[in-house]
Amino acid sequence: MIKRKSKKTQENNPFYDPALKKRHRSAKRFKKFTLTSLIFSIAFLAFFLFDIIGKGTPAFSITYLKVDVSYNEKSLDDSRYAVEKKYRKIVSRAWLRELPKHVEADPKLMNTTHKMWVLADDQVDQYMKAHHYKLKRKDRALVDDMKANGLVDQRFNAIFFKNGDSKIPEFAGLFSAMVGSVLTLIITMLVAFPLGVMTAIYLEEFAEDNKFTRLIEVNINNLAAIPSILFGLLGLAIFINLFGMPRSSPLVGGLTLALMTLPIIIVSSRAALRAVPDSIRQAGYGLGLTKIQVTKDHVLPLAFPGVLTGSIIGLAQAMGETAPLIIIGMIAFIPDAPTSVMDAATVMPAQLFTWAGMPERMYIEKTAAGIMVLLSVLISLNAIAIYLRKKFEVKW
Repeated sequence: MIKRKSKKTQENNPFYDPALKKRHRSAKRFKKFTLTSLIFSIAFLAFFLFDIIGKGTPAFSITYLKVDVSYNEKSLDDSRYAVEKKYRKIVSRAWLRELPKHVEADPKLMNTTHKMWVLADDQVDQYMKAHHYKLKRKDRALVDDMKANGLVDQRFNAIFFKNGDSKIPEFAGLFSAMVGSVLTLIITMLVAFPLGVMTAIYLEEFAEDNKFTRLIEVNINNLAAIPSILFGLLGLAIFINLFGMPRSSPLVGGLTLALMTLPIIIVSSRAALRAVPDSIRQAGYGLGLTKIQVTKDHVLPLAFPGVLTGSIIGLAQAMGETAPLIIIGMIAFIPDAPTSVMDAATVMPAQLFTWAGMPERMYIEKTAAGIMVLLSVLISLNAIAIYLRKKFEVKW
């Protein structure tokens, strides 16, 4: 066995550094500090996800009641008369207002009465989920009696994915915000991706190193770090006030987010282009190719995986933005999904921001469920970016 040297022997060693032990202690403290920080971060993330999932999961189910529904002139004029008086406080007003559409789809329903599964009021739904509710005693007794007779059912909440926003909690959904987000992000990428990539190619491959290009580079790096709400003010001033584009439209939202995403795409694309070895360029020049041919046929294809990865990450960041879109009015009440980029629309983060401020308890769980949907999309986009980077990555 190798014997450990004594402290006195170490001190007599001419190469012994007295500060070595102190540095070792500092290294151990730093290691413990980083490990503690990592554990704290993971614990915070786990608590956040547990809280969101716990609050959001109930939103994916909703309560239905089986009652007699009458289709006649009186009930179509006033939906309250479609059901018996004792049920009027426990069924959804929004569902009853859809009766004319039922008759329009099936005229044979007119002047008939059917026992149907009807969407319950939000307070009944919260009562069935053992959450905070404001349901009177006689209504609770009625719901309990219906449950005992098999007239109450918990179903998957398809309304959450099929409907747009609504002032009636049980009828509110995320569909219009999802369509608005898709249209907005399409405009964002159609504008930001080609402009960002072309700018990066010019600055990295063609621009001369002078004061002008250095000024542009500094400004691009600074734009990538400024608060996003300033881009909203810029979009409001340029696209709405100056050019007169429709407020709250995906077109304005997409252009505003494109301004915000451009610096990210430019910086990431330049890094991908810079990672291509100069030997590739020199080989092309040696074969008599022009600078444009070398860049287009050799450098850009090799750098494209990195360019695509940075663009997807920029898109994911744009998808989660709320502040710039609030400034341009994309937080309006939008019950119907937009059919074009010129229609009024909202996006998922703005919709969740609106729901978070509503007093009804059901909006709290719908907000958490919407966050789960948004996180799933963002995680998917980042996973795609990682997959593409690993799949097409070229190691030199």
